[in-house]
Amino acid sequence: MSERTPPGRREDYAAFSDITTRWMDNDVYGHINNVVYYSFFDTAVNAMLIARGALDIHGGSVIGLVVETQCRYFAPLAFPEPVVAGMRVARLGSSSVRYEIGLFAGEAEEAAAEGHFVHVYVDRETRRPVALPDALRSALEPLVRAPAAR
Repeated sequence: MSERTPPGRREDYAAFSDITTRWMDNDVYGHINNVVYYSFFDTAVNAMLIARGALDIHGGSVIGLVVETQCRYFAPLAFPEPVVAGMRVARLGSSSVRYEIGLFAGEAEEAAAEGHFVHVYVDRETRRPVALPDALRSALEPLVRAPAAR
């Protein structure tokens, strides 16, 4: 069996956002439940896209659909601990984007969890893939970063 890849570090990521944990995020084992991490990923990426003017969730003609997702857990997170989401774009295609996210406990240098998801951008009405809009591509190009070799 091969050795597990170690967690990423803050310097591996290009943009960051703070996430407030909630009491209800904890499970009976005293840490944030695994499914909440996916919500953190989605919240961090979509908030960043909205802030950069690249996503209009109510009226935009193009929307992103998640077609793949994955998470690796390294250390527990728990309420009321602050969480920082580091983001990078690992692949910027013609109609798809692979976002990679690291979740950090407060000021920690190593990720407590890392994951990715792939958005395929589609026409809101037809749900058929479309080319990434210029505003989206411009917002994402500065975040393109290859994962660090470990």
